[in-house]
Order: sequence, then structure tokens, then C-alpha cells
Amino acid sequence: MSAPDVLGRDYLEVRNLTVEFDGFKAVDGVDLTLLQGRLHFLIGPNGAGKTTVVDALTGLVPATGMARYRDHDLLTSKSHQIVRAGIGRTFQTATVFERLSVLQNLDIAGGIHRKAWRMPFARRATPDYVEHALETIGLADQRDRPAGVLAHGQKQWLEIGMLLVQDAKVMFLDETVAGMSHEERDATGELLRRIGSERTTVVIEHDMDFVRNFADVVTVMHAGKVLAEGTLAEIQSDERVQDVYLGRAATAMEGIA
Repeated sequence: MSAPDVLGRDYLEVRNLTVEFDGFKAVDGVDLTLLQGRLHFLIGPNGAGKTTVVDALTGLVPATGMARYRDHDLLTSKSHQIVRAGIGRTFQTATVFERLSVLQNLDIAGGIHRKAWRMPFARRATPDYVEHALETIGLADQRDRPAGVLAHGQKQWLEIGMLLVQDAKVMFLDETVAGMSHEERDATGELLRRIGSERTTVVIEHDMDFVRNFADVVTVMHAGKVLAEGTLAEIQSDERVQDVYLGRAATAMEGIA
């Protein structure tokens, strides 16, 4: 990635990222440049190392190499420091507080903005950034409902809203549209487009229709390494990708043709 390509935009730079478990390299020398304003998708078969890359960049597993966002060294930072640096993530299974309301979930997530000494005191009004997040994720009319009664897609949108109130400038989303209806997938893609211009958004995904419809950049991982990266058209025509995706995954690649 040349300097003019990143000039004026935030980006997360990863070089030679390596994660080992008992001598096994789950991630092996991965290089990535993740730019603000682009929907960047990580795809690949199960076990390719996609989620482990995100785990390393969010402080959940130790790693070697280099990963920097602004002036933050992510590989030497704790998870809470990474969150405060503006980097957030979702997981394959929504992790909302199901007995609390949608509004309460957002307010708790937004606690990162509150001074520690003020945390025990009740709010006099809902903060503007919480109200804005409710409107952005389309759940303003669900604000007082328990999160546990939301539809599957709505829970995923709530998790994205929880990242918004944390002012996450880098968002890692792990299989966000898994189990969603066609309409929910489209709504999620449009949501990511709306919020993505001022953020770096990285989506781990197996749904090839979703990738085809919304990806700006696709990185294909295989056996812990980056196999190929580029636009969807470039990925489709890459012979290495075609070789890896023969057989079981060939059908998936045909689906994005």
C-alpha cells in the first residue's frame, strides 16, 4: 500500500502477524493494511486463521509481529486499552445483556466515556450519542424492550450500536449476518455502508452473497496465511484461490461469480 493511498485516512497496519499455540502456527506471517472508509472482508475456510487474527488485534491472544493503529501498538496493549484506543469487535454469537433494555445495553457500552467517579450516579437524561446510535441502527422504537426478545438480526444491530457508542473507529465483525434473513442481511449491509465512511470496518464472513454485494476489498486466508487480496473480481480470477477452493469450497466461489 503506497503512501498516497493512505494519505488523509486512518488505517491499521499489520506486518508479519504470527500466533502460535503449542508450536502450531494458527496465524503465520500475515500482512494487512486496513483502511478507513472501506468494507474489508476476511474470507476463507474454517480454520484459516481469520478469527485468530482478530483475537490477536484485540488483545485476546498473544502474538508477535507488528500491529499499529495511530500511535497504539496493539500487540503490547491489554484488551481494555485497545477498546479505549477506538477498536471494538463483535463475536459470532451476540453478547448483549438480554434482561436489560436496548437503551440500557447502549448506555452501559457507552460507559467508556464516563468518569469513574460518576459511574454510580443515575443519568438525568439519555446521552445524545446513545440517541444517535438508536436511530442509526434502527432500534429507536425498541429502546425499552429487553434485548433478549429482539429478533436475531436486531441483536446483531444492537451489538454494532454498542460499538458506535464506544466511538469505535475500527470495527471487527465476526460473521455478523450468520442466520439472518435475506432482508436482514441487506439491512445490515446498508447499515455498514452508512457508518463505514468514518471507520475502518473488517468483516469475517462465509456468506458469499453478502460478500459479493457489499465488499470493497476481500482478503482470502488459508492455513494461517494471506492467500490473496483485492477486489472481488480480482479474487475470483486468482488461480491460487481457485486451486484452494476446489472441491468443497468450489461451489462457494461459484456463488460469487
